[in-house]
Amino acid sequence: MQDVSSLVAQAREGRPRAVARLISLVEGASPQLREVMEALAPLTGNAYVVGLTGSPGVGKSTSTSALVTAYRKQGKRVGVLAVDPSSPFSGGALLGDRVRMSEHASDPGVYIRSMATRGHLGGLAWAAPQAIRVLDAAGCEVVLVETVGVGQSEVEIASQADTSVVLLAPGMGDGIQAAKAGILEIGDVYVVNKADRDGADATARELNHMLGLGEARAAGDWRPPIVKTVAARGEGVDEVVEALEKHRAWMEERDVLGERRRARAAREVETIAVTTLRERIGDLHGDRRLGVLAERIVAGELDPYRAADELVAGLTRG
Repeated sequence: MQDVSSLVAQAREGRPRAVARLISLVEGASPQLREVMEALAPLTGNAYVVGLTGSPGVGKSTSTSALVTAYRKQGKRVGVLAVDPSSPFSGGALLGDRVRMSEHASDPGVYIRSMATRGHLGGLAWAAPQAIRVLDAAGCEVVLVETVGVGQSEVEIASQADTSVVLLAPGMGDGIQAAKAGILEIGDVYVVNKADRDGADATARELNHMLGLGEARAAGDWRPPIVKTVAARGEGVDEVVEALEKHRAWMEERDVLGERRRARAAREVETIAVTTLRERIGDLHGDRRLGVLAERIVAGELDPYRAADELVAGLTRG
């Protein structure tokens, strides 16, 4: 058993091993997870969470690394959660993004963690919300969450980030794909990366046109900017940071940031509650209560919905 209070204290001091152990407890759904979350609760709420999403090949890892560099120049501590596909053999992260961010590996002001999706849809690992909380409590002023790159289903990041950045690249069909998906609905800032390639201006124009379709924004509403970058050379990255800071200021002025964080907390509570109920229901296989309800359904005495209501009522009563 880990000494949670000691780990939390060490994480607050910026010790990477303590942060790593706390996130490992989260990922492994440790029996100490509740103790960890209770200890972290009063220490959170300070980090600015930025999600980066987009189709594979648009340069998410390179852009994330460039943003880390930009924020470190401002003297800010940065945490990175790079969510990777799961290995079909070990269940671990298949292609650790830490390899692609090796330039920051020796920087004590940067913490980078690769997390496996472990089959979770939507481009995020199921433990991402708790891992974000660990980095927040550890003193990271900015947390960058890079999603797995699963394309059109990769919209869950909008529910976990304060600001969502959608990346596209010219010549990859991103504009057409984005039009089909909900990806245009989640972006707060849009980045056309690899802007030194042919077609970058056309991609930006098409994106601007798409954003304008069916637009119903009132005066003062946020209009997502489109920024062109060449992340591999650091070009345009300062403009992305500027756009992020403007969006944060806009949210704080209108309490949108608070609303997003409250909604995020509500979803997290709901997820934990549903998971707990699912586990308790799973323990009922072979249980007499479930068998009796099944018999009554087959006999036509009870419909499945009423049976489910009775089962949930029984579970919540303990």
